[in-house]
Order: sequence, then structure tokens, then C-alpha cells
Amino acid sequence: MAACDFFRVELLVRGQLIRCTVFFVIEFSSRKVFYAPIKLQPDGNYMRQVARILTDCEDGFLKDKRFPIHDRYPLYRTEGFYGILQGFGIEPIKFPARSPNLNSITECYVKSVKYECLNFLILSSVKQFEYALNQYQLYYHHERIHQSLGRIIEPKHKTDDTSEIVCIERLGGLLKFYHRLAA
Repeated sequence: MAACDFFRVELLVRGQLIRCTVFFVIEFSSRKVFYAPIKLQPDGNYMRQVARILTDCEDGFLKDKRFPIHDRYPLYRTEGFYGILQGFGIEPIKFPARSPNLNSITECYVKSVKYECLNFLILSSVKQFEYALNQYQLYYHHERIHQSLGRIIEPKHKTDDTSEIVCIERLGGLLKFYHRLAA
């Protein structure tokens, strides 16, 4: 199962604030996140493009999922979005009005990405914003501990307790991860 949501971030471009909208999908079981291309003013055409990307036969993020859940954001109601998903056997489930607690995984992710990363950055272009999101996504998938999954990160190689501890930094040290070197 997967959940869809939007969040907005303001960019400071030539002295003006520009609001970018990010559409993302998060998988419940693994907390893997997929970001759609960033758009300043998303519309129905954008949602059709996102649906095509999500249902791509070979590597679409919703390839093995049947029921993506989402809130009542107006962009979901575009015919193209629902039509393309339903054409691939995917039936989106819409939450009742005023119930953000039903989509708690996406709400928690938005809080994490903003409080751990984006609130500390002054971004001046969409390219910088995409870079910051990609760096956070790498951190979130491979280095951050997910308490709700009941596990910590397992090392990719054998280590022992006497190995040197090193620090991996992302975004100039904003995101840090410590691990032991291979034995």
C-alpha cells in the first residue's frame, strides 16, 4: 500500500518568494519515497504526467500496489489522473473530509523533511530544491533510523567493535550519519 500527498515550499528567487508544490508517494512497508517532478503551479496535465510516471510498466512506483490513499486535494479529482491509474488496475482511495490523522505516514514524512532539512535552507532555484530533496531522500532511505518500522539500519558489510567510526555528511553537514568502517 502507498500514500500520496502534496507539500509546498517557498523559494527566494530574485528577492521574491515563489511557492513550489511537491507531489510524493510513500510506501507503507519500507518508507520508500518517490518524488514527482517539481512544478510551480500543478494542473490537470501535470497530474496526468505524474500518473503515467507512477504506472510505468517497468519501474513505476505504483507497479505492485492496488490502493494508493490520498486526501481531498482538488488536483486528485482530475479525470486524467484517476483514469490512468484505474486503467492499470489501481483504485485510489479518498479519505473523508478533515481527517489528516488517517494519512499519518505522509504527514509525518512532510514534518520530517521540513524540520530536519528544508527549514534550515534558503533555496533560490528549483534546481537547488531538487538537489536538497534528493540528498534528503538518500539520507531517509539509507541512513536514517525508522523507529516506526522497529529496526535500525543494518551495515552493508561486516564490521567489528574496534573499527574506526566515520561520519557521512549531506548538505554541508546538515544531515549526518555515523557508521563503522569495514573490518
